[in-house]
Amino acid sequence: MSLPLADAAPGVDRRRVEIVDLGRMEYGAALARQESELEAVRHGAVEKLLLVEHPAVYTIGRGGDDANLRGAPERLGVPLHRVSRGGDATYHGPGQLVAYPILSLDREGRDVHRYLRRLEAALIATLARLGVAAERAAGKTGVWVGGSQLRELRKLRKIASIGVGVRRWVTYHGVALNVSTDLDAFRAIVPCAIAGVEMTSLAAELGRDVALDEVRERWIEAFSSVFGVTLDRPPRGAAPRRGRSYAARISERAPGVSEARKPPWLRARAPVGESYFRTRRILGDLGVTTVCQEALCPNIGECWANSTATFMLMGESCTRSCGFCAVKHGAVERLDPLEPARVATAVEQLGLRHAVVTSVNRDDLADGGAAHFAATARAIKQRNPGCAVELLIPDLHGSESALATVVESPVDVLDHNTETVPRLYPTVRPGSKYARSLELLSRAKRMRSDLLVKSGVMAGLGETDEELALVFADLRAAGCDILTVGQYLRPTREHLPVARFVTPEDFAALRARAEAMGFHHVECGPLVRSSYHAWRHVVA
Repeated sequence: MSLPLADAAPGVDRRRVEIVDLGRMEYGAALARQESELEAVRHGAVEKLLLVEHPAVYTIGRGGDDANLRGAPERLGVPLHRVSRGGDATYHGPGQLVAYPILSLDREGRDVHRYLRRLEAALIATLARLGVAAERAAGKTGVWVGGSQLRELRKLRKIASIGVGVRRWVTYHGVALNVSTDLDAFRAIVPCAIAGVEMTSLAAELGRDVALDEVRERWIEAFSSVFGVTLDRPPRGAAPRRGRSYAARISERAPGVSEARKPPWLRARAPVGESYFRTRRILGDLGVTTVCQEALCPNIGECWANSTATFMLMGESCTRSCGFCAVKHGAVERLDPLEPARVATAVEQLGLRHAVVTSVNRDDLADGGAAHFAATARAIKQRNPGCAVELLIPDLHGSESALATVVESPVDVLDHNTETVPRLYPTVRPGSKYARSLELLSRAKRMRSDLLVKSGVMAGLGETDEELALVFADLRAAGCDILTVGQYLRPTREHLPVARFVTPEDFAALRARAEAMGFHHVECGPLVRSSYHAWRHVVA
């Protein structure tokens, strides 16, 4: 459905912006999604309005003073993210509506100040629709309540914060409106570096509970009106792009696990540091897509800080809709014949000695994209002769000739993920077959005995340890040399729920069982993904 254009600001062209409701999502994953959407908008994609609710997290912007955190993250056990937006210390958590507009400021005359004022206007209009009179405070960003007669800042209460980032005139980060937020979390810090400021919420001002869904709708209406845009979103009742029906089916059989607070061993490193931003710049300048961003990988901070990334070929949309995967499902793009060369250039500029390349599923192509994989391997080797090439491929629909095309390329590691146990395939991997994946791995080893063959499995989808051990044995019998095992983490509420959080001790036991089967290398742990520490996997 489309929300109609209301009272658009004079001189602003009507344009369409897509709403993306991320549900409840950890801050780091949402930041990675913003990075991905920003690069897409830079290269001509539709602008986005991302809506999200975060688990508890403190953030501090560039130039922020650590003294304003008052040690709260460490004292309270709440994650901290240092980010590239403006603004100082703040808090995000349940009961707060967070919106990240990914907009081209070319439409705003490249005027960041004007953009900030319009965000404030949209928030004020949202609150007015909900019966709360709000206003600006002179010299301060954000939105405040307290009555127009109370002009002194110390007498106003802050209800919404704004912290934006702009890269190459595309916006990211955004606004946070307190709906029914735990206000005590703000009292542990100096919010927005304003000593003595009082934070408030819609629930506190109205004296009653307010549904987050209602506030979200009022925000959408106000944003559409103030920015003069038509906001597009899937109509109610439409099939989701990924996973919701699978989530419903599996949750009927498994009790599930509350994901409001993940265990401490699942905290990933925040994306910070000079090397991280250098990696991001190189990938963005070359227009190269990574699975790190598209699949919302929790290790993006660590890997990019070490100047490594997993390249994703053949577009950002997949022809399959697996219930665990954050990569978009939908209309696919035409193959870009220059993509292999761009990836090879990125490998050179990053100085990689081990490059991992994967792709979306492309069931629309006769060879499943095999020739494109082979061309990328050749381009990398030609430009970077000393670099090892690892190709993480889909099942190619079982085509032996397509697999031969990949195997005959200068690939050093052939990777295909099994993902889960056979019993869960209809729910977790619709469109895929366990036996077909095993045969692909076995066939690759038979085609080239010197080729390192690799596969990965997730834990936490409803399987048992005994079922995982049987998969390990099947993989080893198929000639698999390298095994990765990691914790499944739910990307959004539309995806399959987590059935269990596997402890580090249990992962250690699984590793021991796999190593006893004779694998060349086993990478096993909560945050392990297929390409995590991939350069270590090939060391004898």
